[in-house]
Amino acid sequence: MIIDLQNTSSREISAELTKARRGAGASGLVLTLIISTTDEHFDAAIEAARASATAHPSRVIVVTHVDDDQARLDAKIQVGDGLPGDLVVLRLHGPLQQHADSILLPILLPDSPTIAWWPNEGPDDLAADPIGQLADRRITDAAGCQDPQQALLNRARHHAAGDTDLTWTRLTRWRALLVAAVDQVQADVTAAKVVSAPDNAPATLLAAWLSVKLGVPVERVDGARVGVSEVRLTTTEGDIIIERPANGTANYSVPGQPPRKVALRRRPLTDLLTEELERMDPDEVFESTVAYLLASSERA
Repeated sequence: MIIDLQNTSSREISAELTKARRGAGASGLVLTLIISTTDEHFDAAIEAARASATAHPSRVIVVTHVDDDQARLDAKIQVGDGLPGDLVVLRLHGPLQQHADSILLPILLPDSPTIAWWPNEGPDDLAADPIGQLADRRITDAAGCQDPQQALLNRARHHAAGDTDLTWTRLTRWRALLVAAVDQVQADVTAAKVVSAPDNAPATLLAAWLSVKLGVPVERVDGARVGVSEVRLTTTEGDIIIERPANGTANYSVPGQPPRKVALRRRPLTDLLTEELERMDPDEVFESTVAYLLASSERA
C-alpha cells in the first residue's frame, strides 16, 4: 500500500500509518531508522535500508530537504507489499528544515530505539543536530564525504556516546584477524604498517586503532589497490602479514605457521548497516580510537 500526502502534517502522517496497519499498531517492528539524505543518494540509501530491515524489521523514515521559500511537508508512506516494516519518505520544504525534530517525533515508534543515519555528508556535531537529538545511536560514513579525512576529524572533535561511522564498520573483519594473529604469536609487536589507497578513511582509523592497541608507531603507505590492501606487524619472531591482493580473499601469514588464505571481502553497504543496527550500546573502542586520532592531529 502506497499513500501520497501533499502539504501534510505529522499528525496526518501518524494517522495514516495507523490506518494502513489496520489499527494493529507497529507490532513486530524493533526500531526506527531515520535516514537524512539527498535526492542524489536516495536510491542507494533506500536499497540498503530495505535489505537491512529483513534482519531488523523497522520503521524507516527518509528525510530529504528541498530549497524553497515556502514551508511545506510532503510525504509518501509505504506499508506491506513485501516490505518488512514501514517506509515513510518526508520532503521538508524551506524553513521546515530547521524543525525536523518536531516533525519526526510524533511518527517515531514508541518504546523502541531510534537510530539516525547520514549516508554521505552530515552535521559535524551529531548529538546537537535536530535529528541527532532524537536518536539513541547516530551513524555516519566519512568515506562518502567530499573530504573523508576532515570528516573523520570533525566526527572525533564532536564525538558523543552513541556515535559511530561506517568507516569503522568496514574494519570489523580486519580487526578480528589482527587480534587473532597477535594472540597466536608469543612475541612483542615493535612496529606496524598499513597500506591502502590514498586518502582512505578506514586505513586512517585502522592505523589509529593499532597505535592505541599495540602502543607502537604505525606507518601509513599509499598503495595502488582499492581500500586497505595490507597490514604488516613487525614482531621479534617475524612479521604478521595480512595482504588482500583481490576482492574476497587475503593472504594470512603468522610466524611459525604456514601461510593460508582467509575470507576478507569488501562488504556492501547493506552488510555494514545491518551490523550497526545489531548494537545499541556505545562503542568504547571506536571512541578511544577517534580520541587518539584527534589528539594526534592536534600534535601534528
